[in-house]
Amino acid sequence: MSEKQPEKKVGFFAKAKRSSKASLNELKKVHWPTKKELITYTNVVLVTVVVIAALIWIVDSVVGKVFGLLI
Repeated sequence: MSEKQPEKKVGFFAKAKRSSKASLNELKKVHWPTKKELITYTNVVLVTVVVIAALIWIVDSVVGKVFGLLI
């Protein structure tokens, strides 16, 4: 039978170092948007939020009027 070697305990700082190295390697793979892309994406999000908010406001007003007539 082969003898099992005792497992070596890994310290907190070693784990933190390994984790931060892995995170930095992943960040190198990220596609970072250009300034123009960032502005475009931001505008798309803002317009979408305004449109959805307007739709919710319209539906809420209509439902409120309908319930107002029923009561």
